[in-house]
Amino acid sequence: MTTAPRIGVLAVQGDVREHLRALEAAGADATTVRRPAELEQVDGLVVPGGESTTMDKLVRAFDLHEPLRARIAAGMPAYGSCAGMIMLADRIADGRADQQTLGGLDITVRRNAFGRQVDSFEEDLHIHAIGGAPLRAVFIRAPWVEECGPGVEVLATVEEGPAAGRVVAVRQGRLLATSFHPEVTGDHRFHELFVQMVRDARAEDSRSGQ
Repeated sequence: MTTAPRIGVLAVQGDVREHLRALEAAGADATTVRRPAELEQVDGLVVPGGESTTMDKLVRAFDLHEPLRARIAAGMPAYGSCAGMIMLADRIADGRADQQTLGGLDITVRRNAFGRQVDSFEEDLHIHAIGGAPLRAVFIRAPWVEECGPGVEVLATVEEGPAAGRVVAVRQGRLLATSFHPEVTGDHRFHELFVQMVRDARAEDSRSGQ
């Protein structure tokens, strides 16, 4: 019997518990990651929502910035939701001068693109990659993707209203990101997609002897 993939949730700030529960429901062995030694023990990583500038500072304070960048560059699967999308982006359209990201996704994101906390909203999205009924997406001070590189697959765009057409979910190789928060809705299909990505990556690495 194949063991469940061990997936960490970066636990320096943000909605960590919700992701842990969603990952467990999706079939993963979920754990928190706060130290480089804990990062070394996981097959994949979720970077949760929160506040991207605070998360950036804390990642560096915990001596996690370079280990995270190195593991992502080496092919560790990672999924970022909301602030996590910003952390995985190569470029930020309106970031602070000293703000750094972990990088990996060839995208440009805009922070708080949909407005302030009071402008948070929900919308049903039709997402072929997860199949089934529309997914209820919860946007909370969410970013959107302004530019995608040629290797980036767009998984979802806003379907209605003044932001119609804006990109809110992407995948590039072993990296996945959403502007919205699937961990708060009880719909675990995005986490199931990521768990399967981690399983596939683990099998691929095993075949190649990594």
